[in-house]
Amino acid sequence: MTTAEATAPPAPARAWLVLTVLTFVYVINFLDRQLLTFLAKPIKDALQISDSEFGLLTGFYFACFYCFIAIPIGWLADRTNRVTVLSLACAIWSGATAACGMAANYSQLTAARMVVGFGEAGGVPPSYAIITDTFPPGKRASALGIYNFGPPAGAALGVAFGGWIAIHYGWREAFITIGAIGVVTAILVRIIVRDPPRGGLDKNAEGGAAVIEKAPFWPTTWMFLTNPVLLLSALGGGATQFVTYGLGNFAVIFLMENKGMTLQEVSVWYALALLVGMGGSMIISGRVLDWITRHSRTGYALAPALSLAVALPFYIAFVWAPGWQLALGLLTIVMLFNYVYLSATVALVQDEVKPGERVLCGALLLLGMNFIGLGLGPTYVGFASDALKALHFEAPRQLALYSIAPFYLIAIFLFLWLARVLRAERKAAA
Repeated sequence: MTTAEATAPPAPARAWLVLTVLTFVYVINFLDRQLLTFLAKPIKDALQISDSEFGLLTGFYFACFYCFIAIPIGWLADRTNRVTVLSLACAIWSGATAACGMAANYSQLTAARMVVGFGEAGGVPPSYAIITDTFPPGKRASALGIYNFGPPAGAALGVAFGGWIAIHYGWREAFITIGAIGVVTAILVRIIVRDPPRGGLDKNAEGGAAVIEKAPFWPTTWMFLTNPVLLLSALGGGATQFVTYGLGNFAVIFLMENKGMTLQEVSVWYALALLVGMGGSMIISGRVLDWITRHSRTGYALAPALSLAVALPFYIAFVWAPGWQLALGLLTIVMLFNYVYLSATVALVQDEVKPGERVLCGALLLLGMNFIGLGLGPTYVGFASDALKALHFEAPRQLALYSIAPFYLIAIFLFLWLARVLRAERKAAA
């Protein structure tokens, strides 16, 4: 990033309104996605679901639709109105969330979750591109960091609000109520947000306005797969998400059944931990990245590598901790460092590609990260837990969570490799 980019003027007030609306949509997106994991115990008890079935439900089955549908939706959004795509997607996943509350058995719940994944595939990639075309270079990592506050905010609301409804009225009513809120939000998005000009804030090599061309699907996909910066960003993010989703989708039931928390305690204290840990990471990391990448993009890779190295010992201590109070405190620290990678990888990929390629490349990034992390992480933890239980190991779920720790080392290696590539590119350009 050049000095001129780093000193870009502040975005106008309209940009912040757009960012606020898109962030709220992301809150609803993540709330709907993760509500199942927060209410895991009453749902598992009601429908008699095993850990392996739960891992497939929240991981592989969901990810198959969420990851792969995002590619054609990204290609479509690059050619049509991105706000319309986002609004329709929000309506679909919210309606499917309400349907989850009406499921009478595991098969019906699985079908509803797949439709949730189908809808949510159209949520994040268009939003990434809209934000990138709304904020100038030098402000984008901060804006994306605020946008990425959506997951912790959605997670916290899911735990607090969804937990409150489940405690007083039942888990089914929690899904139906939150789904209805999402449908209303979809209508508001179409009314409030306008699709900004593609590449309107980008400049070409001569300092003029960038020329925007519609990205061809297969050549753009091949470019993504053969560009080491883009590919390593996706793989490093995927290895990180193997831990974050493997842990996150089983965290509540682990804290309740292994550490002794009640649903009432989860709805207060776990929600607070999500806001402080994950939320703090999203907000702080975006600002820090804008600062450390002013003169070199290497920081986009070094920051995640360093943060994951710090998080690893705290993660092991969290899994070991004998009581929920200590475990939750350690988990808060883990989340604070676990999520630095997200703003870094998204900002790097959006800056690396042409304006007309941003939605499709954002979808390809999410495909790589989420299929590895969301698709395989929870699925592995669930199967490992049931396999260890069948072998009569004590605390099988705890051992399953211990076993994903090596993925920290894999992610650190990939981000250090990415830093080396970025450093080599900088030297070549100089």
